[in-house]
Amino acid sequence: MFESLGNKLQDILDRVGRESKLSEAQVKATMREIRMALLEADVNFGVAKDFVATVSEKAVGQEVLGSLNAGQTIVKLVHDELVETLGGKTSLPELRTQGNVWFMVGLQGAGKTTSTGKLASYYKGKGRRVLLVAADTQRPAARDQLEVLSKQVGVPVLKVADNETPQETKRRIDEHLKNDFRDLVIVDTAGRLQIDAALMSQLAALQQELGPTETLLVVDAMTGQEALNVAQAFDERVNVSGLIMTKMDGDARGGAALSARAVTGKPIYFAGVSEKISGLEPFYPDRVAGRILGMGDVMGLIERAQQADLKAVEAQKAGDFDLEDLMNQLRQIRKLGPLGDLMKMIPGMSRALPEGFSIDEKQLQRIDAMISSMTAKERRNPKIIDGKRRKRIADGSGSSVQDINKLLKMHEQMKEMMKMLQKMSGSGAKGMRGMKPPKMQNLPPSLKK
Repeated sequence: MFESLGNKLQDILDRVGRESKLSEAQVKATMREIRMALLEADVNFGVAKDFVATVSEKAVGQEVLGSLNAGQTIVKLVHDELVETLGGKTSLPELRTQGNVWFMVGLQGAGKTTSTGKLASYYKGKGRRVLLVAADTQRPAARDQLEVLSKQVGVPVLKVADNETPQETKRRIDEHLKNDFRDLVIVDTAGRLQIDAALMSQLAALQQELGPTETLLVVDAMTGQEALNVAQAFDERVNVSGLIMTKMDGDARGGAALSARAVTGKPIYFAGVSEKISGLEPFYPDRVAGRILGMGDVMGLIERAQQADLKAVEAQKAGDFDLEDLMNQLRQIRKLGPLGDLMKMIPGMSRALPEGFSIDEKQLQRIDAMISSMTAKERRNPKIIDGKRRKRIADGSGSSVQDINKLLKMHEQMKEMMKMLQKMSGSGAKGMRGMKPPKMQNLPPSLKK
């Protein structure tokens, strides 16, 4: 997420941040570089222009020029303006005690049905009684897909029949709620490959009949500025209250998300960060700004660890982190999402990791197989694994001696990250103070992607 923009902005701010004093020419040059980085990340031209103008104005107003901490002041101004551009305060859909009806709209392929299931999972986890309504009669598999998701989440689904009128749909929902109380109804509506009059008329008619308390537009972040044009078109007809940006994990530029609030005037409620049913996160502008600038997202990492029930390794408290612990921890960390994304949430780690770093499922399975081929004694004391033992382990796990060598190197590097995760789980965000990211430049090539 935002890798391309983040790397460029971090390079720019790293240079200026080391300066104790800045001339007017240096500030102007820095602002030009920032504007170019924003435009290259597909940020709306007007948003990029206003961003730079605001930061420049504040820099002059705060008498940055000639001050002893000029560089750091610029970094802070850029961070604060990023937060503001992304929406300032965190916004989430309104939730009443009961009677919540959320209307999901968007084009086909944006991830609307999947996001509906993810929302159900998210709010069921917060104690809400959710009912899903499969009202997408345009795409043949949409209703079946939502039914599969509903079973996965453990919530009921009401499937709208072909040619069913909005009045009949409303009657059936009311009848269901009389027999089975639900305080949150999420309606997955029909989509199209493109915006047309028929689509908007159908949505408007169903919306008028159901009277939703929230109308959530699902947009594909990877479509760039076109996503914002889609948002404006939907808003004109169905009065969108907030956005869900999907495929944020695959959008390296991030221009659509960064421009969305300024262009549409609508808050981003949630961001899709993986294909898993749990891969939907509230959109926190301050946390996203921190990730973009390489400051990490400590609170986000802690929340993921708590949700996955990540437990610290007891042996590590005594300073003994062996290969058995590594295998167990890798299995637990897999619950949190891609390891590369997880590590980038640690302050400073995004700059320490190789570009495109990730460990996929097959690689984790290979690691599991190699460690499982070791004796208990070898797992507890990797230093005894000599050439003869490495050959035996390689043969037993279907790998090579070179793979075993890379695994042992990775084990040493993973010690540092595990210490950081343990400290965070024990002391929260305060535990990050004074911590430095481990050196990852020697990461085994087979574990890079």
